[in-house]
Amino acid sequence: MCTYEDALKYLENLQLFGIKLGLEQTSELAEAAGSPEKKLKFIHIAGSNGKGSCGAMLNAALRRAGFSTGFYSSPHLVSPRERFRINGEAISETEFAALVSALRPEAEKMAEAGKCLTYFEFTTVMAAKYFADREVDFVIWETGMGGRFDATNIVDPVCSVITNIALDHQQYLGSKVEDIAFEKAGIIKPCRPVVIGNIPGPAKNVLTGCANKRNALVLEAAQGEISAPDFSVINSVWIQKFKFREHYIRLSMPGAMQRENFRIVFTVLEYLAPEFDFCLADALPGLEEAFWPARCQILPGGIIIDGAHNPNGVETLLESLRDFIRDEKITVIFGSFKDKNSFECLEILEPLAEYFVFLPLASEFRVSWDGAELTKMLRKISAKKALAATAPEEALKLTENDPVRLVCGSLYLAGEFLNLLVPPQEVLNI
Repeated sequence: MCTYEDALKYLENLQLFGIKLGLEQTSELAEAAGSPEKKLKFIHIAGSNGKGSCGAMLNAALRRAGFSTGFYSSPHLVSPRERFRINGEAISETEFAALVSALRPEAEKMAEAGKCLTYFEFTTVMAAKYFADREVDFVIWETGMGGRFDATNIVDPVCSVITNIALDHQQYLGSKVEDIAFEKAGIIKPCRPVVIGNIPGPAKNVLTGCANKRNALVLEAAQGEISAPDFSVINSVWIQKFKFREHYIRLSMPGAMQRENFRIVFTVLEYLAPEFDFCLADALPGLEEAFWPARCQILPGGIIIDGAHNPNGVETLLESLRDFIRDEKITVIFGSFKDKNSFECLEILEPLAEYFVFLPLASEFRVSWDGAELTKMLRKISAKKALAATAPEEALKLTENDPVRLVCGSLYLAGEFLNLLVPPQEVLNI
């Protein structure tokens, strides 16, 4: 068996093959591995934003109801082990290496035949095998990008979820929200229900049209008044408390958008409860234990870290911050890749910012803006002060006397700051 370090090196080499849209290679490797995906109950989640947060809530609620859960997500923040969790705990280095060792010979046979697997295709089959070997009750299964041709779409879920639709990954998914909705609708399976978030207009029409063609029941996110939330801090965790219908909810994920994500999660649980013989009221208290790193995560010292990386995500972030920040200006530490709509993100952030600190992202595989480029971009909309940093440590030093600092623009940037500021186990175990 290879070591954990050897396994990481092997996967990093697969990354060189980039993004491939299609299911053939993933399906072939899964079949060679014994078709583990056919032994599991999946909740398949797609959406431009909110996938991880909804998954974290479902993970916590189903565990409270007495089930074991697998959770496959991407990208990771500080370690690839985060992508594979059972009952909230990241896979061990030993199990990670064992899975790579088990699948590598089949992957190499495929490569000899000209079928070079990508990192995501390989890890998707790894995840299915891991969860099947451990016989978990439910798997929360998050798409990487899109849905129709995403590697995760080899499964037949008990329920699909589409959180929202926004412009992102246009170079792969299309330039209009209708195009993106069509790609995400690919996870809707015949005669399987799909829960959709608050998706207005043409995008919603695309989703419902695809569902009708597949005889799939469409369940819209639960409607009804959510009471004005109360907030408390318990062991450095912000808890928002509110009433929905007859339920008193304690949710350990801050922000207004998490209340909207809650509506989606409530609907999924409401559907699953009679189908799998558990009580909804037994599951909902688990939301107090839900946690998803880098989603409006508030750290000591006035540092807020969020993975918002597209205009819709940044707008959602600002709406959530209104729960904590009223009219005060804050320092914005920002970094972004060049395939994102960074200019519009800056336009949205500008009214909130006292000033900006820009820095590049550390990635071998994608190109990020540097500080000078982002400053030039900002000058088209604002004369506010902008500083350039070369790394997170420098950005923190430049802003050390500021009362509130917001880190956003990319999940990769969020991961770099979490790696500096929190113990690894706080990210690995949720």
